[in-house]
Amino acid sequence: MASKKNTIKLQFNSSRNLAPAPESKSVAKIADKYDLFINGKFEKPSSKKYFNTINPANEEKLSSIAEGNGADVNKAVVAARNAYEKIWKKTSAKERSKYIYRIARMIQERARELAVIETLDGGKSIRESRDFDVPTAANHFFYYAGWADKLEYAFPNRKPQSLGVAGQIIPWNFPLLMAAWKIAPALATGNTVVLKPAETTPLTALKLAEIIQEADLPPGVVNIITGAGATGAALVNHPDINKIAFTGSTDVGKIIQKAIAGTNKKATLELGGKAANIIFDDAPLDQAVEGVINGIFFNQGHVCCAGSRLFVQESVYKIVLQKLKDRMESLIVGDPLDKNTDIGAINSKQQLDVIQKYLKIGQQEGADMFQSSCNIPKKGFYCRPTIFTNVAQSNRIAQEEIFGPVLAIQTFRTEDEAIEKANNTPFGLSAGVWTDKGSKIFNMTSKLRAGVIWANTYNKFDPTSPFGGYKESGFGREGGLHGLEGYLKV
Repeated sequence: MASKKNTIKLQFNSSRNLAPAPESKSVAKIADKYDLFINGKFEKPSSKKYFNTINPANEEKLSSIAEGNGADVNKAVVAARNAYEKIWKKTSAKERSKYIYRIARMIQERARELAVIETLDGGKSIRESRDFDVPTAANHFFYYAGWADKLEYAFPNRKPQSLGVAGQIIPWNFPLLMAAWKIAPALATGNTVVLKPAETTPLTALKLAEIIQEADLPPGVVNIITGAGATGAALVNHPDINKIAFTGSTDVGKIIQKAIAGTNKKATLELGGKAANIIFDDAPLDQAVEGVINGIFFNQGHVCCAGSRLFVQESVYKIVLQKLKDRMESLIVGDPLDKNTDIGAINSKQQLDVIQKYLKIGQQEGADMFQSSCNIPKKGFYCRPTIFTNVAQSNRIAQEEIFGPVLAIQTFRTEDEAIEKANNTPFGLSAGVWTDKGSKIFNMTSKLRAGVIWANTYNKFDPTSPFGGYKESGFGREGGLHGLEGYLKV
């Protein structure tokens, strides 16, 4: 047995000596400065202020980004309102569909450039940007292009009508994909848009603005305003916005909910999560371990649905833990543009500080910490994949969203215990169940209080499937047929 373990470790160690395979930066055309995208063209900000967006992998400046203020937001909303009243709501559904389809095709045509920019600006591995983010963004535009002229079939015996102007705010973890999740259904249902991307990852949203320009979408139908929290607040509080769509932290979601209370603004909020991944003793363990790795480490833990809590049935706990540690040792942390890299950079210094704070909290609470022995670059924002064992339900690392490659592991004996522990959190966004028995899957999924539950897989997304949560993970759904309803009066 000892010799077998040694063989495994030798194989894992050798995997780190792979020759670098960097994706070329030359395909990424990044301007030195980006202005605000209002009424079909790029305009300088009223404030005349710009901020830098940097590459978290090496801390080098990528571009200067316009800082929009309340006056700019108002200009964008006015442009969106005029476009809605004079053009877009009068445009036939079939014509709207053509525009959306054209945007999807242009995203495909520029997929390589978009993937490289997403990796440069956000720090995620090029494999994730190339194989998931960009194709899924294009697929959302394709999917909703198909729905644009079928709304009466989507909502039979009801008369679906567009709302007007949608104010949309997206996070830094999936910049292009989140923009697609928001913009595509809004356009398909006949609304116009003012979008604010996260201040740390604005570049692919601004590239999308270029695509929208080239697609000849009527001016004002989509406007993109860059800036920080004050810019988002101005958008939320603007009196001529009909709908707020927000993806981000629970704390900011609560502020938005209070801000729009008493108004006629509709809202969908997709907020934080603390997802439970549950492994039973009859599960395919190697597959389950790979699913756990995929659910928390390959994305740096930078997804609200990351499987950041792992519950393992006691009888297989030691086996699963050893497999998990062995697999962690094989992970390569480093240059996100290198195709060998499994785990890229943390998005910002601020986020890395939050993760490191929780690593200290976990140890202070008495949990045992294990980190991969991999080397990490000296420059840039990096964190080794980390697991905590001997975790109590009351520990902060088991209750609070960390948004990093940190996994808290607990054990259980029975299905009821697993359900009780998994539900014992303020969040309810997602969960995963690993078992060989279909009846057990159905029992678990009917009792787990989460909006999205995967069985024998994790982090699988499709434009046809709705996504969203319960409790402090927000309300409303994005994606699928359900994603249309939030942009309609039905």
